[in-house]
Amino acid sequence: MWDYYNFNAVSKWIHEFFCYTCGFGEFWTVVTECVLVGIALLLAYAVFAIILIFMERKVVAYFQCRLGPVRVGFWGLLQVPADVLKMLIKEIFAVDKADKLLYCIAPFLTIIGSIGAFSCIVWHKGVAALDFNVGVFFLTAISSIGVLGLFLAGWSSNNKYSVVSAMRGAVQLISYEMSLGLALICAVAVAGTMSLSGIVEAQEQGWLIFRGHLPVIIAFIIYIIAGNAEANRGPFDLPEAESELTAGYHTEYSGMGFGFYYLAEYLNLFIIGAIAATVFLGGWMPFHIPGLYGFNEVMDYIPGFVWMMAKTFFMIWVLMWGRWTFPRLRIDQILTLEWKYLLPISLVNIVLTTIIVGLGWYFK
Repeated sequence: MWDYYNFNAVSKWIHEFFCYTCGFGEFWTVVTECVLVGIALLLAYAVFAIILIFMERKVVAYFQCRLGPVRVGFWGLLQVPADVLKMLIKEIFAVDKADKLLYCIAPFLTIIGSIGAFSCIVWHKGVAALDFNVGVFFLTAISSIGVLGLFLAGWSSNNKYSVVSAMRGAVQLISYEMSLGLALICAVAVAGTMSLSGIVEAQEQGWLIFRGHLPVIIAFIIYIIAGNAEANRGPFDLPEAESELTAGYHTEYSGMGFGFYYLAEYLNLFIIGAIAATVFLGGWMPFHIPGLYGFNEVMDYIPGFVWMMAKTFFMIWVLMWGRWTFPRLRIDQILTLEWKYLLPISLVNIVLTTIIVGLGWYFK
């Protein structure tokens, strides 16, 4: 019953509609579908960014015993659109002695990496923009482009504070990419595939975090910590330490140049939550309890997209909770956590995962 809402038939109907009913032919049908998918991704990218900005403002207000946005629109719902409008009409100024080419390219590199990773999310069976057989490898590769956007922004701005921020950010992101990738490799080993949709389908009989024993739980915890650092959010937001570096690598950006970095930060948060939900929490798979057939059947009637969104926003809430609970770390503490603790634990965890998978000790 988990396959009750299967969108493969819808995708096939859309393809046949353009190809045969409209007479576009195979080539122009593919081009049209690519354009439509691209537009849908950009719209979803913007919508989720607005939702997450408003959500974090309300979440932090709750943790700090405040109300958050309440003045613009009902319950402050129009506050974020008002901020977006302000950003769109804000003057874009030029920076003297900056490397103009790299200064202009840097925000686009960050957005390209973010949208590329966002395109890999599998929303439901048959609903994915990019679903390769090496999806995990592609995801980690394209998401690392964002490091270039961060580093070039700080270096090209000709601002000493931005350069320090860029160096911090590059070191932090490159370091934590290792633990992040190793955590995903553990899940790949248990699932037996690098395809994100394949990993979800491998969890039909139970979510990976429940079936993989201790190594998968360890990988999940490491992923959450490393993912938070990759998203450049507290307590790992040292590159944007306002008390030390003004605003960090994007200090010299205004208007939509700054807006791109702002959007990418929140969408990276969404991507980390969505991949955690996909790899460790079953993606679109419903929650099942062995033996409770009536309960499981009711769960099957909830669309997979709803399950995916619920799991993703739960993970986002956990990440926000962490940001507004722990104080910002120093650069030496950040690197010590990665190189002395997370990375060695990840390497040992891969060995344990290999033993468990080789001996078939995980729940099948």
